[in-house]
Amino acid sequence: MSSAPNRSRIDFAGSPRPTLGVEWEFALIDPVTRDLANEAAAVIAELGETPHVHKELLRNTVEIVTGICDTVPQAIDDLHGTLSTVQRIVHARGMELFCAGTHPFAEWEMQELTEGARYAELIKRTQWWGRQMLIWGVHVHVGISSAHKVMPIITSLLNQYPHLLALSASSPYWDGEDTGYASNRAMMFQQLPTAGLPFHFQKWSDFERFVYDQKKTGIIDHMNEIRWDIRPSPHLGTIEVRIFDGVSNLAELGALVALTHSLIVDLDRRLDAGEQLPTMPPWHVQENKWRAARYGLDAEIILDADSNERLVTDDLDDLLTRLQPVAASLGCADELTRVESIYRLGGSYQRQRRVAEEHDGDLRAVVDGLIGELVL
Repeated sequence: MSSAPNRSRIDFAGSPRPTLGVEWEFALIDPVTRDLANEAAAVIAELGETPHVHKELLRNTVEIVTGICDTVPQAIDDLHGTLSTVQRIVHARGMELFCAGTHPFAEWEMQELTEGARYAELIKRTQWWGRQMLIWGVHVHVGISSAHKVMPIITSLLNQYPHLLALSASSPYWDGEDTGYASNRAMMFQQLPTAGLPFHFQKWSDFERFVYDQKKTGIIDHMNEIRWDIRPSPHLGTIEVRIFDGVSNLAELGALVALTHSLIVDLDRRLDAGEQLPTMPPWHVQENKWRAARYGLDAEIILDADSNERLVTDDLDDLLTRLQPVAASLGCADELTRVESIYRLGGSYQRQRRVAEEHDGDLRAVVDGLIGELVL
C-alpha cells in the first residue's frame, strides 16, 4: 500500500501563464449528396506533415489545432490561417467543410474507420457504441501553473457546464430524425466507458490514485483514454474543456473560447486570493448537463448547492458582466461580448431547425446552411 503513491505519481508540466490551445473538428461533405465523404486521408496526405492538422477516429474528419497561444485573437488567427489552407485543398478535391455536433442525416454504418491500432482497439472494446461516434466537437486548453490548482478549478467549472453546452449546442438531428435534444452529441459521447462528467476531486493526489486504479484494472492503458468532458492534460500543463458541440463559424468559436479562457483564469485568480471555489453536488451537475443537452438555451439550470434555479440565459447575462474585467485583462473583451449574440440571435441547434422548417424538412438544406456559415 505504501508504494502505490510513488507508482501513481503524475507530473504536471505547468504553464507559467494562462496559455490557450484550440482543437476544432470538421467533417468532409460531398456537395452533391450533402452526405459525408470519407476522404480525410487524402486531404491530410496532400497537406503533408504538419502539427496543425490531425486525423481522427473516422475518415470523414479532419481536426485543426492551434499552436500555443497567449490570447483569443491569436488563437483565432492561427485557426483561420490553417483553415484557409485546408479549405483550399478540400474545395480543389470537390468537397466542402462542415462543423456541427452531428450530421443531420448521415448513417453511422456507412463511415470508414481511420487506420491505426489506437482506433481499432477503441472499436474492439466499445463495439456498437464506439461505431456510432459520428460526432464533432471543439476542445479548449488553458494553461495552469500548478497541479494543486487543477482539480479545484475543474470541479468548480462544472457549475458553468450547462452555460457552455447550451451556447454551443448544434446537434438536434441524428440519422435523419429530430431527436428533441439541442445536443444529442453530449448524450452520445458519454456512452463511452471513460467519457462523461469528471469525478469531483479536490486534490491532485485523488486524480493520481484514480489513474493508477484505472491502469491497474485495465480500464485504460494511457491517460488520454480518460475522455471526460473536462480533464487535466498533464503533459501540456493545461485544463482541457471538451464540453462543446462542433461550432460552425469563427465568430462564435472566438466567443466560446473567450468565455472559457475568462472562466478558468477567474477561478485560478480566486484560488490565488485564498478563496474556496464554489461547487455543487454531483447530482446537480449531472442534471444540469441533461437539461442543457435537452433544452439548450431554454434550460432552467440549478445554480448552487441550495438548489436555486434560473433560466440559463438570464444567468449568462450576469456571468458575462462579472467576467468583463477578466476578459479585458486577457485581451478578449470584444470576443466575450459576442457570447450574448449567440443566445439573442439563436444558437446553432435553433438555426438548424429553422432552416429545416423553411425547407419543408429537407435536411440537405440544413447542411448547406452550416457550410455557408463557415465564411473566412
